[in-house]
Formats: sequence, structure tokens, C-alpha cells
Amino acid sequence: MFRFLLSFFLILSVGLHAQVSPKREFRAVWVATVNNIDWPSKPGLSTDQQKREVVAILDRQSRNGMNAIIMQVRPVADAFYKSELEPWSRYLTGTAGKAPSPFYDPLQFWIEECHKRNMEFHAWLNPFRVAQDASEPLAGNHIAFKHPEWIVNYGGKLYFDPGLPQTREFVVKVVTDIVSRYDVDAIHFDDYFYPYPLKEDFPDEISFEQYNRGFLASQKADWRRDNVDLTIRLLSESIKKTKPWVKFGISPFGVWRNKVDDPEGSETSAGTTNYDHLYADILKWQKNGWIDYCLPQIYWQIGHPSVDFLTLSKWWAAHAYNRSMYIGHALYKLDANSTVPEWKNPDQLVKQIQITRQIPHLGGSVFYSSVHFNRDLFGFEKSLQTSLYQYPALVPPMPWIDNKPPDVPKRFRKRGHKLKWKPAKAKEEMDRTVSYLVYLNPVGQKFDATNPENIFTITPDKSIIFKPNSRKLQRKYEIRISALDRLHNESGITKVKVIKL
Repeated sequence: MFRFLLSFFLILSVGLHAQVSPKREFRAVWVATVNNIDWPSKPGLSTDQQKREVVAILDRQSRNGMNAIIMQVRPVADAFYKSELEPWSRYLTGTAGKAPSPFYDPLQFWIEECHKRNMEFHAWLNPFRVAQDASEPLAGNHIAFKHPEWIVNYGGKLYFDPGLPQTREFVVKVVTDIVSRYDVDAIHFDDYFYPYPLKEDFPDEISFEQYNRGFLASQKADWRRDNVDLTIRLLSESIKKTKPWVKFGISPFGVWRNKVDDPEGSETSAGTTNYDHLYADILKWQKNGWIDYCLPQIYWQIGHPSVDFLTLSKWWAAHAYNRSMYIGHALYKLDANSTVPEWKNPDQLVKQIQITRQIPHLGGSVFYSSVHFNRDLFGFEKSLQTSLYQYPALVPPMPWIDNKPPDVPKRFRKRGHKLKWKPAKAKEEMDRTVSYLVYLNPVGQKFDATNPENIFTITPDKSIIFKPNSRKLQRKYEIRISALDRLHNESGITKVKVIKL
């Protein structure tokens, strides 16, 4: 049972003049596990300590108004979950291949805790990275020992060679395994496909000779892009075949190409680009419908002379191609000791969020990364809680996956201060109700379902109890319920119930 303590003063605290945020907006935080950036805080913590850290992260982000978590479950060809394909991560237990003790499945725990809080869980994987340090011992059951010919050393780090069809198929197998066994809402890749270039060339001469598919030596860059294209297409097909409702998202480096190199590029002068240096043609994937959302990492300030936040936000919005487009923000740069004046001011991120809300086709914001919310952000977190993300928000729908809403909740009843309801029956998984939107507005005030101020909560439960305030002064409120499915399609709304609070 979902229980709320609702007082008269709490109701009045919903200010009529507060900034109104969108009813639908993606709001998420990245949780990086590589090198223990965000979680766990260090390797080798006990199971209870790890779980307590998870709960603390999610409780904090729930208070901040987030509706999704992007958590790294496979940082370096390892696993934060029970896998027959890859070993347990060294970042979890301190020893590669060692399971948590007492045993639990971290991925399952994260998913359950996210869904309790009405947060989507996006499983974040790195496709080709094998080891951050080539001298680190790998677990005895690592695929690298079975297939050493798949592995290359580049800059003292180990990678799968993307030029081999076997490595691409293995990555697809790993992702398909996760999608088939866990209730993830999305699969997420960041900007690391081919690694960021060093002075020496990536060592893929052998795979190019064996599997060049007709590309000439002068076309090696095109061949590398095609290798990544093949990976993304195979992943997209496998994910949708396994569970059609699971989303597939990519978070690229903030610049696709500079306009000086391509008429379709952005008015920027970045030294590194997705297309030219990481061999990732993001626009192609969007145009072909291989991915469901794009989340560029625009980690620069408004007014940056060569990679301006506003310029890039507009450019990406103009290249959404009827897919969801969110913006990644550099929370980690917000620092009183920054050498860049703009990052000493918390209004930098506030203004960035406001910019994304003003540009059509941008649907939300994601922050890198979780651990930085533990720092003194001189007011930014308070701005989220009291203004920017004051009201709950629904994740934007993806009609190309599913645009059929669930049926209206049934048997909506009131007894005293308790209200309960039942979900309508559904034959298909994507039609099944997974949560409910509870609307609350004073009697006499016109109800507007598009106004987020009227959203009291979003809950997976089928009942709610309101505790009336203890003062003599009470007021009547209208309560309505709607149902939401996996893709956040909203049903029709129930008839109104009136309650005195």
C-alpha cells in the first residue's frame, strides 16, 4: 500500500507562480562503475554496504525529480550481474571473476529498486573495451583466453577488434542475454566505440586484410565506420526481436562533425568528432531507425568559443529524425575552483536545462555523474527540487515502438481517505499497466491534465491513503487516476472522486 502524509500546508506549498516544467521530460543520471567512479564507492564492499549505497543514490535522485537511471553494468567486458558469458567485475568485489558474498545479483537489485521509485533502468554497456590496463590480470574464464585473436593492445589498454565479425557477434550475444533475462527498460551505449585516437594507429591490419568486405586500403576509415554500423544494426534487431519494448539509446560525443568538414556538420571547431575519430556515424543510425534515442554529451558551457552549448543543442535537435533526443550535461564541471568562470556559477546548468526546454525536439536532460551530487553544488540540487523538477514528469513516449495506451483503471473506489483501483486486463505485454498517475486539484479549480502541477504522484501501487491535516481548516480536492504502460502511454482518466483534506 502506498501511503502519503498530506497536510494542508503541503498542498499550499505548491506555488501557483512556480516555474512549470513539462509534463513529459526525460530526467536521468549516469551511474558509472568503471574505476568505481560512482558505485560502488570502492571495490570489495560487503553486500549490505553495496545495497545501502544503491538505496542512497536512488533516494537522492528520486528527491531530485529524476525518472531514469543509466547504470553501467558492463564497463570492461565484465559483468555486474550473474553471467555465463563474462566474469564478475573487479570493480564490484576487488577480484575479477569473484561473485558477491553473501551472493546477490546487483543488476536485479538496481532494477527492482529503480522500478519501486518509478524510475526507468537503462543498462549501460561498453561494447569493445576489455581492460583499462593491459597488465591487470583477467579472470580465468575470460573470453580473451579462449579467443586471444579477438584482442588488441592499444595504448596499454585491451580492446576487442571491431573489425572481426566474431567480436561483433559476441557483443550482440552479451546484450541479448541481458535483455532476455532482466527487466531492463533500455540498453545504452556511450561514446566509446573505436577508442579515442592516439599517435599510433589502431592495430587492425590483420582483421582488415581478412574481412575488408571490398573496402580499399584508402577507405579504411569507411570500413571502420561500417564495422560499427554493423554492430549497431545487429544490436537493434536483436533487442527488438527479444523484447520489442526495450529501448536502444546511444550517448555520443557532443560533436558529430564540424561544418568545415561536412555541410551537414555543426558550426563548431572540435578537435575530435564522432564520425572522423570514433568511427561512429550517429546520424546514419537515427535516419535508419536503428536507435530509439540519442543523448549527445554536450559537456561545454553556453558561449564556448568553439563548441557552444546552445549551438550544439540546436544542431542536435535539428537532426533528431523522428527519434527521441535528450541532452547530456557536465555536472562534474560545476566547481567553485574551476578555471572556467561559467562553471563556478550554478546558473550555468539551470540555464542549460531551460535552453533544452525551449528548443523543439529536445525531450530532456541527463547528468554526469551521480557522485557529483555528493559535492557542494552551491544550490543546483535545490533548484532541481524546488523549481526545475518540482513536479513529477512522465518519460516521453516512443510511438514508433508502441502508441497504444492501456485501458482506464477499473473499479476506482473511495472509502474514507483511502482510494483503490484495479488495472484493466491486457493480452499483450506492451498493453499491460505498470504504474498509475494520480491527479489532485482543488474543487472549483479547472482540471487540466496537461498541467504538471496537477500531478500528485506516479505510483506502481493500486491504492493510496491520504491523511487529512489536523487543523480545522479543510478543503475539498478532486482525485483522478490514469494508467501508464511500459512505454509511458497514458490511458484515459477515471471519473473524479472528491476528498476533504
